[in-house]
Amino acid sequence: MKCLPASKIAESNGVGVHDWHAEILAIRTFNRFLLDECRSLLQRDDEASILQRKREMTASNGHGTALQLFEIKDHVKLYLYCSEAPCGDASMELTMAAQDDASAWATPTPMTKAPTSNIETSLLGRACFSRTGIVRRKPARGDAPPTLSKSCSDKIALKQCTSLLSTLTSLFVDPANAYIHSIILPISQYSELACRRAFSADGRMNPVVRKEWLGGYAFKEFSIVTTDLEFEFSKRAVRARAAKISASNLAATWSHSGFEENIIGGVIQGRKAFKVNGASRTSRRSMCEAASELAVSLGDAFPASPKNLGGGTYRDIKEGPLTAHRQRVKGEARETALRGWIRNDGGSDFQLEERSNHCHH
Repeated sequence: MKCLPASKIAESNGVGVHDWHAEILAIRTFNRFLLDECRSLLQRDDEASILQRKREMTASNGHGTALQLFEIKDHVKLYLYCSEAPCGDASMELTMAAQDDASAWATPTPMTKAPTSNIETSLLGRACFSRTGIVRRKPARGDAPPTLSKSCSDKIALKQCTSLLSTLTSLFVDPANAYIHSIILPISQYSELACRRAFSADGRMNPVVRKEWLGGYAFKEFSIVTTDLEFEFSKRAVRARAAKISASNLAATWSHSGFEENIIGGVIQGRKAFKVNGASRTSRRSMCEAASELAVSLGDAFPASPKNLGGGTYRDIKEGPLTAHRQRVKGEARETALRGWIRNDGGSDFQLEERSNHCHH
């Protein structure tokens, strides 16, 4: 399943990565890379960096934006390569075609509801093929524990409004140049109908077309481009040379800032679940530590910088005044274009003041 069941979210304690599907782990790693790059630029200028210090500073007013000292350079374009169609709405036609009769399954997998929601706002997994253009949870076997983790299609669609920046990275980096320019898919994994429906202004994202928000946010539609090249270890490539294949429970990530990790069950391979020394550098807890260290490094030269990231909880930052603009963008996109989005809440209340030593191994 490569995401935490809903029952495990609260105990993940900021250590467990909630969703380690390849696309989402790549985006998390990109955010960690940006935080590492900010720290590096404080120590020395690097012309080769995709970041630069902003020439025009927008001071924090305490009501929606931190002092974002950095920005992605204007000439930099961000591409996301997916060796498989993103799970969820963008892959429904491909999933249907892969069935023996290419029709909807007679019995849907169990639906997951938030405690206060009704049946209309339930999240489907890989089921009910006749329902397209909807927010879905991560697909899984019918006997898998329920999850509230949204599909990659839904999360990527939302990035057209929020940019690729996470909550913590958005405190330091301006989002204006942090949007996906293009998604690259193998031609075998491309359904023009599905991608237009899932991602485009002509599909379900139509309610936010031409929207601009405070804080440098706007709806910025990415393009989809295809390639004839197949990933060496794609399902199709492996199936061509093996009688039987099965999905691996291992996820791997690499960052140009100098780390690589193998993730199983949301933590580093070989570590116990949700113990601090098992936290990926892309986990919320590790990202909080990196953000806190960066804020301290900014020092008194930048008095509006968010220095107090080391107290309170992650939720205090996520739902606090420094991220008010980002919260507004997410809320409006979910209420209009991505209706039915149930928040995967419960993993945001871990304390930030306790420091761990796993970042220095």
